[in-house]
Amino acid sequence: MNQFLQMGANTTLSAAKGNITISHEISTLIDISLTAFLLTDSDKVQGDSGVIFYNQPTSSTGVATLLPSEKVGHTKVHKINFDMGKVPQGITKIAITLTEDHSTGFSNVKNLTAEICTENTIIQLSPSSFTHENGIVVLELYLRDGQTKAKSIWRGFDSGLEGLCKNYGVEVEADEPDKHSEPQTIQNHTSKEPDSKLSISLEKVKGKINLDKGQKPVIIDKTPEITATVSWKTGTDYDIYALVYTKDGKQIDVAMFGAEGTPPLKSFGNGTVEHMGDVGRSSKAMKTEVIKLRLKDDILAVVPVVYSAQSNGTGSFYRYKVSMSIDNHNGTSVTISAKNANNNDKIYTCVPGILHNTPDGVIISPLELYSRPNSEFRPILRMGPSNRVEVIMDQGPLNDYK
Repeated sequence: MNQFLQMGANTTLSAAKGNITISHEISTLIDISLTAFLLTDSDKVQGDSGVIFYNQPTSSTGVATLLPSEKVGHTKVHKINFDMGKVPQGITKIAITLTEDHSTGFSNVKNLTAEICTENTIIQLSPSSFTHENGIVVLELYLRDGQTKAKSIWRGFDSGLEGLCKNYGVEVEADEPDKHSEPQTIQNHTSKEPDSKLSISLEKVKGKINLDKGQKPVIIDKTPEITATVSWKTGTDYDIYALVYTKDGKQIDVAMFGAEGTPPLKSFGNGTVEHMGDVGRSSKAMKTEVIKLRLKDDILAVVPVVYSAQSNGTGSFYRYKVSMSIDNHNGTSVTISAKNANNNDKIYTCVPGILHNTPDGVIISPLELYSRPNSEFRPILRMGPSNRVEVIMDQGPLNDYK
């Protein structure tokens, strides 16, 4: 059965589970991304886990899963699955949004359509007309009296993803030029992530780069040795370890301490990934731990992880200004800071970002993922549906007591 939903109208869905499909004509003038926000009654996200996008395509409960976009003839198709029976506690609504990342505006987006599919029902949403807007709230899914409902929104934002994030309570800091940084050289570069059919337009960067959660990945030159350095203010003891994902689908944990069923491992692959030692509780104002990467073709991805055991006492990632810097020692360093962390002293694991090893260079994607409160389970890596390595928090072995 087909239905038609006008802008501003709402309807009750026939099931809590289904999918949303948004499509448009392909054009070199536009670059469309789909982002979902998991919202409370106050229309705000609860934290970083409340944003579903290309770098975090799945919610921990399974309420929303973003699939890779596809090309069908001259049409680009975006799709997200939902199951409102799996909403996290405190979440009552999902906002489905689009951004136009070339900043040309949605006036250049032709034949834009949206559909909600549940069981045997297809609901078609009639879009509004747009001009210079580069962000849109397409629709909302919400729970009311035990039923799943949908509302057609089609509200535009001039400020794109930044405006959407601010609207839903996601902190966004404006980029400020660093007077002390080396000059940055940015050139257009197109690369493919391992075994991916999707061509991803990336910026190949040089100089000192600051990368925040929500920004697109960048690519740096792959040199014989790359270092991942984690820094923090003194006052607590953090440990860095690395999760390595190989071409044969294995995960290797390079860590100075073990976990349940996983012994300590200082170096993997004859120094391909090597931990340079635990600094412990030194008296320095800033403390660092370093992992050296000498990337070979059999490594698909490396994920540095920052960990503070409960036995170390309290200490938040935000308060102690945790940051990770990736340096290729050829004039390029990329820094990801824990800007989106809060002062929760019971969150013990942070994943700042992921490094994908490709023939064209090393792709660095900011993630800023955090464990559940009181969880000391490690993350795990898996190959996602788009042939990209994904990080799943709290699903790995329990860290040994330290």
